[in-house]
Amino acid sequence: MLSDEQWAVLEPLVEACRPIGKTPPQDLRRTLSAILRRHRNGTKWRAIPAELGPRWRAAQVFMR
Repeated sequence: MLSDEQWAVLEPLVEACRPIGKTPPQDLRRTLSAILRRHRNGTKWRAIPAELGPRWRAAQVFMR
């Protein structure tokens, strides 16, 4: 999971890149944690733990 310090750095960068008028993503911090965990460990999307949210959401956000 992203620490508070890491999220404080990433959140403004993510918000600056989001299209205007787009619906805010649900629990983006948790989704980004899932994406980072997958890439750090080199695992498959289906190996993401449930506490990091639905794996389909992490995969979808990553592909976008």
